[in-house]
Amino acid sequence: MPVLLTGAQGFIGSWLAEGLLDEGAQVVTLLHDVDAESRFNRAGIGERCIHVRADLRDYESLAGALREHEIRAVFHLAAKAVVSKASRSPIGTFETNIRGTWSLLEACRTVGDPIERIVVASSDKAYGRHADLAFSEDSPLEPVYPYDVSKAASDMLARSYAATYGMPIAVSRLANVYGGGDFKPSRIVPATIFSLLDGKRPVIQSDGSPERDYLYVEDAVTAYLAIAQSLDDPQRWGRAWNAGNDHPVAVREVVARLIAVAGADVEPDIQGQPSPNGQIDRQFLDSSAIRGELGWQPQWDLDRGLAATWRWYSEAGSRQR
Repeated sequence: MPVLLTGAQGFIGSWLAEGLLDEGAQVVTLLHDVDAESRFNRAGIGERCIHVRADLRDYESLAGALREHEIRAVFHLAAKAVVSKASRSPIGTFETNIRGTWSLLEACRTVGDPIERIVVASSDKAYGRHADLAFSEDSPLEPVYPYDVSKAASDMLARSYAATYGMPIAVSRLANVYGGGDFKPSRIVPATIFSLLDGKRPVIQSDGSPERDYLYVEDAVTAYLAIAQSLDDPQRWGRAWNAGNDHPVAVREVVARLIAVAGADVEPDIQGQPSPNGQIDRQFLDSSAIRGELGWQPQWDLDRGLAATWRWYSEAGSRQR
């Protein structure tokens, strides 16, 4: 099946692209500059894909790509995904995350031959801050900060197109995904690993108490595939699906486990700063729907996932950090 995957060159996208290719899909990606050190290039994934010149924000170029390659499935992962950058510069985030989503959905709606399945990546951040945890799919979307708002908007756009036009669309709301190939130093797992590889103390900017639900990237891939498969049933069109480990872990605990995996004799530098604008202290998911209805289960617990992640970076060789 010809599949359009936006965001294929990114961290999660590279793993999903590889998973789709291994399943026999013909993966089409949007062409743009890719870091030579990215996993997408290092693992030779890009060489197995078809690249098209189309701007995510441009309906005409997207529609042309869908027609030319007779696309039958779409996974929309492309986004400006760094929370702190979104708060400093919201316009680029809104343009990509919101306009990019409606442009793609409109192209899918009007392209001609119907597309069989469309999965749009939202986020646990779309829920915003709630006193009652864990988030279920019925929890209201109450975001405040720019990145969170942009993901909630794309989430609602996807479900609007499904309801209004009878399109086979589902939304994924994943927990914090970690694994090899994430080079964003603002995220705790790669930042800690980079420090340990450089012989430095890992820095925890907060007091270490903020909690997140962590999902290993290979489990994220199987969640995307399960969500896509669910669209065989029209009764599930327009659904949103949480996917996580359903277990919150404090930042200090994640860092401590990585230090143990690395066999390092260091203590983290806990700076105790207040959470910056755009960061929420406690977020985790209730994934009972995807487990019960679709039979998806995460296969990687945190210790095993962190060990695999550490091995990936240890073996990846030098890169500028």
